[in-house]
Amino acid sequence: MWGPSCFCLILCLWACLDALPVAVDKTKVSPPVEKLEPPESVDTGLHYDRYLREVIDFLEKDPHFREKLHNTDMEDIKQGKLAKELDFVSHHVRTKLDELKRQEVNRLRTLIKVKQDMNGEKVDHQALLKQFEHLNHMNPYTFEVEDLDRLIKSATNDLENFDKERHEDFKRYEMTKEHERREHLKTLDEEARKKEEEHYEEMKKKHADHPKINHPGSQDQLKKVWEEADGLDPSEFEPKTFFKLHDTNGDGYFDEQELEALFTKELEKVYDPTHEEDDMMEMEEERLRMREHVMTEVDTNRDRLVSLDEFITATNRKEFLEPDGWETLEQNPMYTEEELKEFEQHLGREQQELNLRSNELLKQREELERQQEQLNAQKMELQQAVEHMERLKTQKTEPPGQAKGQCNLFPLFWSKAFCPVIWNKMLIFSNYFSVLANSVPSAVEILPGDSQPLSQGHQQDLPAHS
Repeated sequence: MWGPSCFCLILCLWACLDALPVAVDKTKVSPPVEKLEPPESVDTGLHYDRYLREVIDFLEKDPHFREKLHNTDMEDIKQGKLAKELDFVSHHVRTKLDELKRQEVNRLRTLIKVKQDMNGEKVDHQALLKQFEHLNHMNPYTFEVEDLDRLIKSATNDLENFDKERHEDFKRYEMTKEHERREHLKTLDEEARKKEEEHYEEMKKKHADHPKINHPGSQDQLKKVWEEADGLDPSEFEPKTFFKLHDTNGDGYFDEQELEALFTKELEKVYDPTHEEDDMMEMEEERLRMREHVMTEVDTNRDRLVSLDEFITATNRKEFLEPDGWETLEQNPMYTEEELKEFEQHLGREQQELNLRSNELLKQREELERQQEQLNAQKMELQQAVEHMERLKTQKTEPPGQAKGQCNLFPLFWSKAFCPVIWNKMLIFSNYFSVLANSVPSAVEILPGDSQPLSQGHQQDLPAHS
């Protein structure tokens, strides 16, 4: 029978929940008013980790789905047969799953848009589409059987490769560290280089000088935990009691985190964060190696969990009682000299690409600055033109030599270089007003009272006074 929290372990490729599931009396609780708040669980390291955990947490709340889980074979779960039971999940859980899927689709769309904005035209669309492999993005609105099937298979596959990627990351870390050390030596003179090499060799010797490391998962190693962590007499070591003491979430299994916790005492023999010669990144890699080794030896059904039966069976083997020695990282180099040389060549190519990109960005910046200067100059010219027009507008006296009744604006724009656009437009207005002003005397007679006499024809029309 599978425990309630085993579903989380299976779908996350058995990255278990921290908390023990709480039993609820269904006869006293009304399902429609059940508060759907997901508990906190362990981060799997996947980019869709939160979506995965929330879906699992809510599915566990459905009684029918949990009952089917208890009677489902491990391989059937991995093959997606359990996903078909989604059709029988309660309505309020399905509604919440729909909401979770819509949120995840929106998150992925935002992520893709940001990557497109950052990379411009150089976008790997195939890589971007892989972001959607854990759900059916053709239907972004409802969570269906296909979505659960995809989620199970994607999580299983991704988590199986997770440890491999961690090893690769650590290998790159070690090669980068050695590359930087060698590059630093090139900057030193002969005497300083010699001292640096001597110091490096001294640190290596100090790190290698540590107590013997017990074989992970052996009787000697577990008795050390029994004595130092549990405070119990090593002569009274009892495997079943030990298992229950360190099954911290009480689900009847050792998960990967619980196993790794058992190796802390052994790792403390080799690594001390206060010592210059000890690298804590190496300590975590050593912890990962120990866990993988125990899983290989003890986890017989390869479900990434160690059951009580598997643990008891392992304690009866010869390897448990008389194990081989354990070789630490300094005895197992992570890379060869050829791999380091290839890595340095790769770094050189990356540096060249970065330099080219940096030069392109610098040129783009210079061009933008030049365009900005041009815009500022044009802005200044326009501002001067506006100020000049305002000054002319406020002048109370007319320019000398201008005839009365004329509206000749031509002298105002005496320089074509002042502003070509304003010059051309105002020249048109100037000609128009000049023509209009010149036509006034022929169309309108001078009014009575002026010093000029009226024309003879108009004088005949005036009445005579007695």
